[in-house]
Amino acid sequence: MKQLVECVPNFSEGRDLAKIKQITNAIEAVDGITLLDVDPGKDTNRTVVTFVGSIEEVEEAAFLAIATAAEVIDMSRHSGAHARMGATDVCPFIPVRGATVNDCVKLSHRVAQRVGDELKIPVYLYEHSAQTEERKSLPKIRSGEYEGLAKKLKDPNWKPDYGPAIFNSKTGATVMGAREFLIAYNINLNTKDMRLAADIAFELREKGRSKRFSHPDSPNLLDGEIVRNPDGSPVKILGLFKDVKAVGWYIDEFKRAQISINFNNYKVSTVHDVFDKARELAMERGIRVTGSELVGLIPKEALLMAGRHYLQKQRRTTAVPEADIIECALQSLGLNDLYPFKQEEKIVEFAVGEKSGPLMSQTADGFVNELSTNSPAPGGGSVAALAGSLGAALVSMVAALTHEKKGFEGLKDEMDAMGNKAQEIKDQLSFLVDEDTNAFNAVMDANRLPANTEEEKSTKHKAILTANKHAIDIPLEVAKLSFSVLEIAEELVKKGNPNSVSDVGVAGETALAAVRGACMNVLINLPNIKDKRYTNGKKKRVAELLAEAHKLERKIFRQTIKKIG
Repeated sequence: MKQLVECVPNFSEGRDLAKIKQITNAIEAVDGITLLDVDPGKDTNRTVVTFVGSIEEVEEAAFLAIATAAEVIDMSRHSGAHARMGATDVCPFIPVRGATVNDCVKLSHRVAQRVGDELKIPVYLYEHSAQTEERKSLPKIRSGEYEGLAKKLKDPNWKPDYGPAIFNSKTGATVMGAREFLIAYNINLNTKDMRLAADIAFELREKGRSKRFSHPDSPNLLDGEIVRNPDGSPVKILGLFKDVKAVGWYIDEFKRAQISINFNNYKVSTVHDVFDKARELAMERGIRVTGSELVGLIPKEALLMAGRHYLQKQRRTTAVPEADIIECALQSLGLNDLYPFKQEEKIVEFAVGEKSGPLMSQTADGFVNELSTNSPAPGGGSVAALAGSLGAALVSMVAALTHEKKGFEGLKDEMDAMGNKAQEIKDQLSFLVDEDTNAFNAVMDANRLPANTEEEKSTKHKAILTANKHAIDIPLEVAKLSFSVLEIAEELVKKGNPNSVSDVGVAGETALAAVRGACMNVLINLPNIKDKRYTNGKKKRVAELLAEAHKLERKIFRQTIKKIG
């Protein structure tokens, strides 16, 4: 699956759409980048742009965007309601999938160094990228804004992390860093009373509330006089959830109050935990949560976490397709309360356009018909991956049926674990159906490269070697994953729902076919590699997989026939 990193640069231009378009054109010019959102504001004179891609793609797109902004924006003529200090005011990098915060920290350093060296723009690092504690906070770095930047750059304590400590009146300075994905989320209440929404928000948010003396005529915690420390500062009561910010407000359009929440780290404080607690606190105040809404986008994992949470609360198995888990999350969180929740627009991975490859997107008839033509791909490698995914789907089904069956309550956790592992393997093998065909096509493309000069010959040789090794790695991965299906089936044939034992047996036969078919595809590609150490290692691994797979299949088959009677 493609690695995804999000970048959300803020540019100090929100009125001239032609200039904004020049910046976004530079971003979209990078292959692999998906531009998700462009949000200009006239009053703030600021545009927030959101795009995603791999680390390498985002690295190039971010630099080109900053370079373009430096050309088209003149900070000496800028005014707006939002705090700012540069043409590209802030540029955060956020891991979404297949990347870590540490990866994004390294990414921010590389881009910052390039911006400083090539564009001569002072760059300060913030959040996880900050090199000192006082520079973690964006407001602290931006204090004094553009107007105070010339003086700040003369202060040795505010030397930029990258770039010259010289005031550039046209570009100003840029703040850059890595942070977690920020989820903007509202919880809807069946009341117009904004004070009740604020009261709940103060309970939820990490910052908490000011402590107050109880009010004789009202139980509302907002009504009493603030309790103060000897120095006059308010005594604070911390809130319930770390990395959560929240306020209460009234939305005239919907005639209701909302709790507006920012999740600065949804893995530390989850959307579903905060939502559930908000419902409890609302009930205590005689009101009710009617649902919620998402502002902007959300990572798929946040909804999968919520869906699994609610399925477990319902005592249902979580070993179901991702689409079912997401649907459970949407219904449980009431994300369709105010308007339809459009998954293709609101879930990051779906907004990028991720979907099954061209083979797995076809109907069964379409796939079989394409397979039957005289084209060499798709071929046996893709069929082996499909067979493995079908075996994984079968064992997941049996685990789910066992989870729900009366008399098997003691195995619920074990069945959930087996089913979830099978679902994961199913998805990986489904992806490899198309990837095997892609690998074959890459070999063909490499062999078509020109070889007229020594440089072209060297390039072609390297491309062919890389493509051939990839064409070996893909079926080998199919064989390993399909072997894992056999391991799950061996456990299920002993512990699973006896009414479904034949399904486990079929899964075993299908998974064995997948292992054998994939191993054949490994072996047929090995002669293209001249490195004997490499090929002998692969042959040894294939022999081990085949031997172990046959042993497991025989056990599964014997147990299946014995139980069938």
